[in-house]
Amino acid sequence: MRTNKIVILNLLLLAGLAVGMSSCSKQNKSGVSKATGWKIDGRDGRFNYNSKFKKQETPIGMVAIDGGTFTMGRVQDDPMHDWNNSPNQQHVQSFFMDETEVTNMMYAEYLYYIKKVFPPTEENYKNIYNGALPDTLVWRDRLGYFESMVTEYLWHPAYGNYPVVGVNWVQAIEFCKWRTDFATMNELEKNGYLAKDAKSKELNDGNYFSREGYIVSPSTSFGGDESIVLKKGPGGKKLKDGAEATNVYATMSSGVIPAEYRLPTEAEWEYAALALGENREYNLYRGKKKYPWSGDYTRSNKRKMRGDQLANYQQGKGDYGGPAGWSSDGGDITVAVGSYPPNAFGLYDMAGNVNEWVLDVYRPIIDDEMNDFNYYRGNVYTKNEIDSLGQVVFITSDSIKYNIMPNGKRIAVALPGQISKVPVDENETYLRYNFSTSDNRNYRDGDPQSMKDFFAAGAEDYEEGRKRMYNSPEHRTQVMIDSLTGEEILDRQWDKNNKRTTLINDEARVYKGGSWKDRAYWLDPAQRRYYPQYMATNDIGFRCAMSKAGPKTSKKRPRG
Repeated sequence: MRTNKIVILNLLLLAGLAVGMSSCSKQNKSGVSKATGWKIDGRDGRFNYNSKFKKQETPIGMVAIDGGTFTMGRVQDDPMHDWNNSPNQQHVQSFFMDETEVTNMMYAEYLYYIKKVFPPTEENYKNIYNGALPDTLVWRDRLGYFESMVTEYLWHPAYGNYPVVGVNWVQAIEFCKWRTDFATMNELEKNGYLAKDAKSKELNDGNYFSREGYIVSPSTSFGGDESIVLKKGPGGKKLKDGAEATNVYATMSSGVIPAEYRLPTEAEWEYAALALGENREYNLYRGKKKYPWSGDYTRSNKRKMRGDQLANYQQGKGDYGGPAGWSSDGGDITVAVGSYPPNAFGLYDMAGNVNEWVLDVYRPIIDDEMNDFNYYRGNVYTKNEIDSLGQVVFITSDSIKYNIMPNGKRIAVALPGQISKVPVDENETYLRYNFSTSDNRNYRDGDPQSMKDFFAAGAEDYEEGRKRMYNSPEHRTQVMIDSLTGEEILDRQWDKNNKRTTLINDEARVYKGGSWKDRAYWLDPAQRRYYPQYMATNDIGFRCAMSKAGPKTSKKRPRG
């Protein structure tokens, strides 16, 4: 009898537990707060949160890269023994990356909208479009004929699917900002927060859309036009006639605003190019990879494409593709993106075609003192500018910010509708250990303590520029106003100091990958070079990346 009571009691406990679990599960699915029991996204409008968010979708044209560990900087060939990068163990967080390089067609779309929104015929905007244009003169050579490339490569549809070149590092950054804004508009429109076709029909100089501007002040987007920026009801639902708008605009917690596009860091780019997963056995990498593909050669050993080149590069002096016919690599200059098989991550052209800009500031040696998780040199922290009334300051047509490059190129880096940024100050750095200044580009490298003769020279010499870690030239261009005509004059100041010893400074940026005009030596993903961020060439392009929110991988882990 007692045994029966125990059995019945156990069954009741199990049933109660099952009901509890069921109610918890149901509670989660129905969007009820575990903290208060209140309904999330309810009609009371007290709290808006996308509790049913599943995962971050892979952006169009991109590939999801699961993060992991690898040895960064391990080159297979180093005949010069320059130790440009000492091998070190590095872990990279999961991210997304463009499956191909940014093409001429993609960049032409950017130029189209920049020209439409900020007409170069307007006095205030005349330098915006010109600053975004690639430098097509990079194709010219003293003893070579490339005039057709100067006039056709960027614009002719025959080259539409070829990688864009002639773009400097700063221009690549601005393209990423534009892509972020327009991708955000597209997502808001698809989810009903913007009027249909707002991203194309309503854009003009008075209502440029900015992702960060929408997040801070959505009601002022598109010039505050309520026929474009729609009001929504609870949970983002469309309002019925006469209904009151509660959760009016999309927020980060709505789950519909995409992450920002950017250039990949050097660690991300190298990790993605190597795609070591195909060499993985259990929790170890078996063997090394010299190129983004398997094997030690530049030709395929697969049956159907045996002998085919796996990238386009300079195979020897006067040989940019091999003899015409079967053995050719298919290109003499660049080729259409995706012309060769992808690597194990599904990324195309991670070797050859064009070199690619990455985010990092260049330094000759990356040693074991570096951060071993998401390493990146180049952080310059900023914050939103706040006026005397405590309101965020937006850029207007009268306050557009330009970067005047040392070579005279003027590039707009803060457009109307975007938020004005200022360096972080002691309010953000006070009693912190993770950072203490706004500009961290030469942290533990160009600071006084790391200068070889700091103690002999003294801090005063360092601060006044008489003694520096990297004694690089300082070319400058200033905009002068003619007092008689009022016209702008570029005052170029070429650094003629004959005591300069290096070209390395905080504006030297890393590029990787090898190109159509490089030998196979540079196709190794660990190889690295640098170039001034304000200059462009006919063999450097770029692709975009995006940080991944949420779990490391969307794949279910096998159990059992």
